[in-house]
Amino acid sequence: MTGGKNDLMDLHQLRVFLAVAEELHFGRAAERLFMAQPPLSRAIQQLEKELGARLFDRTTRTVRLTPAGEAMVGPARDVMENMRTLRSAVKSAGLGLTGRVRVGYAGPSSHTLIAKLAWQVRQERPGIELSLQSTTYAKEALGKVIDGSMDLAIARWESAPPGIASRVVRVERPVLVVAAAHRLAGESSVQIADLAGEPFISLPANPGSLIRDILLRSCYEAGFAPDIVQAAPDSWTVMALVAAGVGVTLTLDSALEHIPQTGIVVLPISGDFPPVYARLAWRASDNSPALREVLRVSEAALPTPSEPDPVGQLGD
Repeated sequence: MTGGKNDLMDLHQLRVFLAVAEELHFGRAAERLFMAQPPLSRAIQQLEKELGARLFDRTTRTVRLTPAGEAMVGPARDVMENMRTLRSAVKSAGLGLTGRVRVGYAGPSSHTLIAKLAWQVRQERPGIELSLQSTTYAKEALGKVIDGSMDLAIARWESAPPGIASRVVRVERPVLVVAAAHRLAGESSVQIADLAGEPFISLPANPGSLIRDILLRSCYEAGFAPDIVQAAPDSWTVMALVAAGVGVTLTLDSALEHIPQTGIVVLPISGDFPPVYARLAWRASDNSPALREVLRVSEAALPTPSEPDPVGQLGD
């Protein structure tokens, strides 16, 4: 269809054509569309002119579709159905019923949180797709949230980054992991000072993991620099190296939920060792309806724990 005036007129012409094709009566078609018969007839004539073909054979008593008219019925219905689908999709997106939310998280420490969130979103908002990106550590994830390449992240930090809003979803405890044959394996707990001279295994320095930062800071405060003999790309590899006796590691208790603990021993850290807060983080200025719905659903899937957060519930 060439469109003599504009697309809105074209849709009106299709609506008029289908009414006449289904009623096979100009008067009844006009009543169905709540319009007078003369403008309905003019719309059909204009459509036939634009198409260069007669669509109806008309007499004083009957109206019949021509072969060209018969051929047009199916495509015309498809166009109108597609327009209904388009309007419904736009309305659903505006209400947050459909859409895509890109979520970043890091390794096994966040698997349980992601699984709970994904399940709840699927139950309440099946039209929203969660696009998941793993092994995204805090600094990298927050950078992507800020630049708009990611919508939501599970992240941990010690001070709220500017432009980020957040909600605490879990309180976690740093723990020490040693090989089953290690000299400290039989202890009920350890202090960081006990680890001076120990070889350490850690996650990479970049793109940045809070637990590595905690390791460095706590060792410095205890009066020594940690001897990091090996960096590993993920927690599974770190634990395999610990079990093999390559070194010890500091990790979060949540990271061990999905990692086999054969050959390793997990030890609490005594002393004034603060907890870590896992947060959902998003751009404070993000007005996406889909993100808004995911955040709403997250309140049931990942409720804020009762333990107070010294940094505050919301980032600036």
